[in-house]
Amino acid sequence: MRGVDFGLSDEQRMIAEVTRAFVDAELAPHEAEVERTGRVRPGLAGQIRSRALDAGLYAANMPEELGGGGLGALDVAVMERELGRTSMALQYIVARPSNILRACVGDQVDAWLLPTVRGERVECLAMSEPDAGSDLRGMRCRAVRDGDDYVITGTKHFISHADVADYVILFAATGDEEDADRGRRSRITAFLVDHGTPGFEVADGYGSVSHRGYHNAVLRFDGCRVPATNVLGEEHRGFDVATTWLGSTRLQVAATCLGRADRALEIATRWAADRRQFGRQIGRFQGVSFKLADMATRLAAAELLTYRAAWLDDAGRMTDADAAMAKLVASEMLAFVTDEAVQVLGGMGLMDELPLERLWRDARVERIWDGTSEIQRHIISRTMLRAVGG
Repeated sequence: MRGVDFGLSDEQRMIAEVTRAFVDAELAPHEAEVERTGRVRPGLAGQIRSRALDAGLYAANMPEELGGGGLGALDVAVMERELGRTSMALQYIVARPSNILRACVGDQVDAWLLPTVRGERVECLAMSEPDAGSDLRGMRCRAVRDGDDYVITGTKHFISHADVADYVILFAATGDEEDADRGRRSRITAFLVDHGTPGFEVADGYGSVSHRGYHNAVLRFDGCRVPATNVLGEEHRGFDVATTWLGSTRLQVAATCLGRADRALEIATRWAADRRQFGRQIGRFQGVSFKLADMATRLAAAELLTYRAAWLDDAGRMTDADAAMAKLVASEMLAFVTDEAVQVLGGMGLMDELPLERLWRDARVERIWDGTSEIQRHIISRTMLRAVGG
């Protein structure tokens, strides 16, 4: 029986090294400023984007024929892990545009897809609503056909980095259909909507303890008129587009969780080796050493599950359950590792002199966005039951 090689290729190790060097030189030095001010200066964001383009890290997930890096899912996961070591407000600038944009056709390619790959435009995605978060088919934001246009009315919230985006990939209800189990459900369509379109307003979102400087926004549509040519994909098939995209974003969340946990574990391990109590390094006490062992073990397990899902994605065999398992285990692992790391450091773990308290705060949202842990468990169990006719 042929053995299984769990190692990374030379190219993937190089991707990790290049990305780690970029994070250390271009992103990490600005973490304190972002934490203090709650924002990334426009000039700094432009500098990071420019240097990421020069380094070949920008749009690494997009095909080479579109001007991207042409990296596969596992390559991108390796890259995301390294980017995850720094703050979200800085790491997201090294953009991996949404794979949804590959559904662009005709004039959409030149207007939205290619400028985004080149770093000239930035997109955001809008699905969540005040009354429809995890329930995508319960959307109330509606787009009504009127001749050659659609008229959009409704509200979206928790929309990440919409305040600095140039356009939104909007998911809105364009009709209804009957579901045998859950009654009337919305039929969803995806639209490309430029900021500044009349009837479209971007308002400040909510203050969050996680990811300072990486803002959420409220989007309001009041009779916003967009041409039918702005439909991304097919009318009423936006749910299919969304679920295809969610698999890759859940892998992205899982991979960044690995990087954040890796950094937290490094901080805790150094502290356990340097800190002395009762005449000994605290790492020599079982109460601390066993914590380190459990943290390292859970991180390694989450890494294997995440890289396995990415490998399956490259092979065209990743299921929704594969991505859900990776996101579920990695995000819950991060919560465990950061909490235990704070415990190892004691009071200093909560002080802002060290980045650990930020990692601890930032970890909380990972179990919520891009599908809560409960949604991931639902996806996994539904796949299992369907296999036996349930």
